Amino acid sequence: MLEIISAKSRLAKKYNLKKGDKIISFDGFDTEDSLDYIFFDSKKSFTMRVKSGDGEREIIVDKPEDESFELVFKSSDKIRTCRNNCVFCFVDQMGAGMRESLYVKDDDYTMSFMCGNFVTLTNVSDEELERIIRLHLSPLYISVHTMDEAMRCELMRNRFAGKITSQLKKLTDAKITVHCQAVIVPSKNDGENLEYTARELFKMYPYIADLAVVPTGLTKNRENLPYIPDITAEGATEILDLCDRLNAEFGVNFILPADEYFVRSGREFKPIEFYGDFSQIENGIGMTSKFIYEVSGSIYKTQLNSKRRVAVITGVSAYKTINKLCSLANGAVSGLEAFALPVENEFFGKTVTCTGLLTGGDIARALNKNSEKFDVAVIPANTLREFEDVFLDDMTVKQLKRAVKGKKIIINRNTEDFFGNLIKG
Repeated sequence: MLEIISAKSRLAKKYNLKKGDKIISFDGFDTEDSLDYIFFDSKKSFTMRVKSGDGEREIIVDKPEDESFELVFKSSDKIRTCRNNCVFCFVDQMGAGMRESLYVKDDDYTMSFMCGNFVTLTNVSDEELERIIRLHLSPLYISVHTMDEAMRCELMRNRFAGKITSQLKKLTDAKITVHCQAVIVPSKNDGENLEYTARELFKMYPYIADLAVVPTGLTKNRENLPYIPDITAEGATEILDLCDRLNAEFGVNFILPADEYFVRSGREFKPIEFYGDFSQIENGIGMTSKFIYEVSGSIYKTQLNSKRRVAVITGVSAYKTINKLCSLANGAVSGLEAFALPVENEFFGKTVTCTGLLTGGDIARALNKNSEKFDVAVIPANTLREFEDVFLDDMTVKQLKRAVKGKKIIINRNTEDFFGNLIKG
């Protein structure tokens, strides 16, 4: 049931809905979470069964489609958790002593629809799959990893993981758009296996909209976990060649390789046109190309003076890109001395090279070690927890500023801020 905590709209008053009332069902379907409300609130007519202090009643709703009840519900804090034991699971490599929320293995299709989280569908019953279709939860983001059912069971260490083909078929037959990803374990689901996966998924195009191919994230905390080799330059090149070949054959950029493959192979990043609407940018797909394009455009438009020394924090993998942009800015702005400061990840291990997994402690050490080189430090916001000024190791931005004395610390909130932060932020 959905318990109302705020009901102040015209429709709420018309149908006598108030704080404390509980919605039991819509059109005879029991309510599970706010998605039921979101779906029916967008419709013109439906029935609603409500439990109030004086009993239950059925409401027949007839309203304009574009008018909302504007109800707010009490959060149930119910999250569907993961039933897999994947060989590449990043949560298993987190190490001890971090905040509890970082150890939660969520696998919740509602969060996939609302927030773009990737899910596996291994914890979804046939009834829940029908609910997804009935509510038309589109788009969804699904971790396929491989369409070879035996290999999927092996990688996810779940004997029920082999139903993915039939699940995707039901979703796409219902015209639900799906964005897929495959986390690649070298010598397992790459090569011929990846080609098979791409071909099987492309049979369901355009409702299977794309397939992101991403490398396994490996930290130093892999004791008692299966051995997974890190990606090599040769392996990255093979992945990129396969993606190019299949995309050319398909006639559309269906397979989207992670930016890390371009870094490891030494190849130039794809132009922004390759990524279309950047549907998988949060998955590290096209983020670098978009960043280069936007920042370069800002730099080429300026002729300013700004005498200041700026260190731009970056992970090891993005160092060359960020340093190139800093050099462009230095050439465009008289007196500016900006440079990229690559931070090695001591917290998770040096095999983790992306900027988004840097911790406050590692950043503070790097800044203090190079303190004589800069007056201002620019730190990307993707190192922080969403909606909070807290790093992965629970260090706050305020604590970082205290740890790096005498230096101005700027958080770069988006790509449009980058150039402005270099010269005047």
